[in-house]
Amino acid sequence: MNPPDIDRTFAGSIPQLYERYLVPLIFEPYAADLASRLVLRQPSRVLEVAAGTGVVTRQLANALPAGVSILATDLNQPMLDQAAAAGTTRPVEWRQADAMQLPYPDEAFDVVVCQFAVMFFPNKQKAFSEARRVLRPGGCFIFNVWDRIEQNEFANTVTQSLTSAFSDNPPRFLARVPHGYHDISVIAQDLACGGFERSLVFTTLAARSRADSPRIPAVAYCQGTPLRSEIETRDPSRLVVATEAAAAAIECRFGSGAVDGKIQAHIITIER
Repeated sequence: MNPPDIDRTFAGSIPQLYERYLVPLIFEPYAADLASRLVLRQPSRVLEVAAGTGVVTRQLANALPAGVSILATDLNQPMLDQAAAAGTTRPVEWRQADAMQLPYPDEAFDVVVCQFAVMFFPNKQKAFSEARRVLRPGGCFIFNVWDRIEQNEFANTVTQSLTSAFSDNPPRFLARVPHGYHDISVIAQDLACGGFERSLVFTTLAARSRADSPRIPAVAYCQGTPLRSEIETRDPSRLVVATEAAAAAIECRFGSGAVDGKIQAHIITIER
């Protein structure tokens, strides 16, 4: 059994490894997609929830007019520190905040955006209720979630490799959390329970995940996500072993040079 909150802890060296490896590996294409969708909305005030190390924030700062206010929040201060250190092309307000208790008044924003984070919320209906509360009437909540793990080749390969490395109790973080909230009917029900009365619109978008070597996705997933904490909870000395097992599995499936795997996600849009 994992300690409480282990799936939501981004601390230690995780933020740096996340930004260095995982952002270019899987997050950048979907960040650009979200930003392009927001531009069409022509918002004046944007709230980003669970901004992580700022990959979407940077895209928004580049894509939206200078007069548009961007407020970026995250529960984990170390992730915000990494985001602020990376910087943006124009001023952005960074603030530590819990998605289930946003520190903003009612109807304060035109758009609330969240990239690959609703899966981590312990009470999704409460978080959705908060997103709705701070949206003006007619405002838009837009977020994305990973599709099932079988549609995301590197994540699936890493998970399978750990089944062999930890046969008695394999770490299942990737399948359980990032890839564990892909059922659109469940998401629609949670949004309705959060107060959204309109029907959601969703798009399933496939992309490619590329790296110069098999070791890069292995390090990205095993050491740059809370999977690291799950591995170390079982045996701190086995992080290197787990990473090497993941790299070997990726090399076996995708080759020893540059690797290229499928990723797939759902983009959900719903208006208040």
